[in-house]
Amino acid sequence: MVIASLIIAIGLIPLVLAINVLRIYKGSELGIALLLFMLSISLWQIDIGVLYLKDFLPENVILLLFRLFRVGPTFIVPLTFYLTYLIIKKHAPNFKNTTWYKLTLSLFNTKVLCLFFVWTIAIYVLNWTKFGIEGLRVVNVLNTDTRLYFPTYGEFHSLYLLHTSIFLFLLIFIFIISRGIQNVYLQSFLSTFSFCSMLLFVTGFLNFIPGTGAIFSSMGVIVFSSIIVFSFVKMNNLITLKYNRLIERQKKLDYTGDIATSLIHEVKNNLQIIKAYSKLLHRTASLPKQSIEMVEMIQKSTQQLEDLTHSYTEYLNTKTIEFKLTDLNEAIKEAIDITSEIIKENRVKVSFLEKYKPLKAYVSDTYLKQVFVNLIKNSCESINDEDKQREIIIYTQIKDDQIIIDISDTGEGIPIDQWEYIFDPFISSKNAGMGVGLPFVRKIIFEHRGEIKVLESSLKGTTLRIVLPQYEFSDFN
Repeated sequence: MVIASLIIAIGLIPLVLAINVLRIYKGSELGIALLLFMLSISLWQIDIGVLYLKDFLPENVILLLFRLFRVGPTFIVPLTFYLTYLIIKKHAPNFKNTTWYKLTLSLFNTKVLCLFFVWTIAIYVLNWTKFGIEGLRVVNVLNTDTRLYFPTYGEFHSLYLLHTSIFLFLLIFIFIISRGIQNVYLQSFLSTFSFCSMLLFVTGFLNFIPGTGAIFSSMGVIVFSSIIVFSFVKMNNLITLKYNRLIERQKKLDYTGDIATSLIHEVKNNLQIIKAYSKLLHRTASLPKQSIEMVEMIQKSTQQLEDLTHSYTEYLNTKTIEFKLTDLNEAIKEAIDITSEIIKENRVKVSFLEKYKPLKAYVSDTYLKQVFVNLIKNSCESINDEDKQREIIIYTQIKDDQIIIDISDTGEGIPIDQWEYIFDPFISSKNAGMGVGLPFVRKIIFEHRGEIKVLESSLKGTTLRIVLPQYEFSDFN
């Protein structure tokens, strides 16, 4: 009874860990999948623990509990498949258009997942028959006086061994695809998770050998849980630290925006008074001609100032951005399509070097598309009519957990002392420009917890760099 209680207590460690993961990442599909995975490990350990209840429960009850709790090690296989499916679908590992990756995408889908669950149910039902488990027999733990029940397997038990072997294959596959994940924190966690799970599988496989007892699998669970806890805490701390830094930067921007909004509100109030009295003055018949001209100038200036405050208000009061998983390749292509007329008018060639397929991130497709539209438009207008080389190149790359997008043109360039000022609102080098295009771009990129800057610029052209993060959990976006 004491050994059984100890094994069951050890088995609850992964479940407690998974519940804490889910508390931090509420609503995350990956968090739920990990919870179910850990629950399966706990049920697996309980399944082993009941075999030590020989002197406490009747044999038929122990056999019933063993078959019941075998739901854990049986269903951990489709859960691992589901975990792999989520990693591919939600976190888009990049492998540069390799053939095997395309084949993988066709394999890991909802239809195959459903078929796999049906197969697993059939394997689980098999355990309730004599073809899976005939009964129990008493064995001694190797080199001890401890006696426990051990299952006598049926003639189709090889199907169960085949089923559990798929678990090892999936873990190896998770380890491989985790290397292509853009988020370095998640990459490290999944690599550790899959490697430790493989060690857990090896120790758990020893349970099929009579006489080994549960000590190997219990030690495997302890090691697995300890390393995973450390790995998870490390990942969580690094992500939280980075996230908090970005939040502090955003708070400063929001505070500046609030001050500007209040100032604009007061300016608009005074503008309405000036506008109203200037109209009354204009209607006065006795007003000299020179004074009428002055009043008209006041009205024009007032209208111009009113237009400017309206533009600034629109700039500051951009609606809250809604993020979803988007392929940035498609957003860039659509932006090129939208600006096709501008590109033709300026006789510019636009090249998009599509390096990764797909290139997914949690972004706002609408706003980010407008960012690329503005940047392509600006690049086109920066190229003079007499320039022979008329080209814009868009290039993407991955560095750690960051997506980098470079937009290079062959325009007239930007003086180095203006590199930062071009992102300030209402500053424009164009006669008809309002100076809100690039500030809008920076605001949207900041909302995405990213950054945009002038990477280099000369008389031969300019390169702007956009850096976007791709976080694992939607709560961080």
